[in-house]
Amino acid sequence: MAQIRIGIHLASLGQPFKSGLVTAARLGADAVEIDARHDVRPAEIGQTGTRQLKKYLDDYRLRVSAVEFRTRRGYQIEEELDRRIDATKQAMSFAYAIGATAVVNSVGKIPSDETSQEWQVLVESLTDLGRFGQRCGAMLAADTGFDDPASLVRLLNALPPGTLGVNFSPGDLIMHGFPTLDAAEALGTHVIHVHAKDGIRERTAVRGREVPLGQGSANIPEIMAALDDRGYRGYWTIQCDSSENREKHLEQAVQFLRAI
Repeated sequence: MAQIRIGIHLASLGQPFKSGLVTAARLGADAVEIDARHDVRPAEIGQTGTRQLKKYLDDYRLRVSAVEFRTRRGYQIEEELDRRIDATKQAMSFAYAIGATAVVNSVGKIPSDETSQEWQVLVESLTDLGRFGQRCGAMLAADTGFDDPASLVRLLNALPPGTLGVNFSPGDLIMHGFPTLDAAEALGTHVIHVHAKDGIRERTAVRGREVPLGQGSANIPEIMAALDDRGYRGYWTIQCDSSENREKHLEQAVQFLRAI
């Protein structure tokens, strides 16, 4: 197994952008994931701002593991779809400009009926984004956890090869009640980015909850081996959404991954 490359999801730190870079470097990260809605806005930054951003990253010896670009609706919903697709393409171009090849977002609820209008719209939208990604050098990475992994496999099989990647999040899979190892085996060849996140299920709750990495139900060494067997060599970007002491938990997560 190749040496792991560790990223930190900047928004997880809850700090101003430049301070977050300083902290990520101090915690021992190799890279950061940048939120293209809150950390930096591609539509506003321009070429000069992009050069300055790359200089900041170089100053702290950091790369970009992925760009996160959350849309309010999925790509199966026709309302304002063209605007959503154009904004996603802009985020993809921005990602490539700063050295990232993955743009993380939910693709939306995957329809069960492949003859439905929503299914056709989703496939056409993702095919368009996939063609753009092949030209610009960055690919959309669909989140795991919100749909059964089998549904995501079905969608991937309906798309031209190289259209859509997967952002694999064991924590989100666990919190939504899906088995992580089965998902890693089914989706592994499509994974282009990983959110290193953990979770547990509670009998009395509809949804599980997030816990610090290594303290939940995700068997990270097992998942890592399964993805490695399927060719994944990308970043494990630590994401921490719910901890009160995020910096401490991020530091512990870096140490946990380094120990593996």
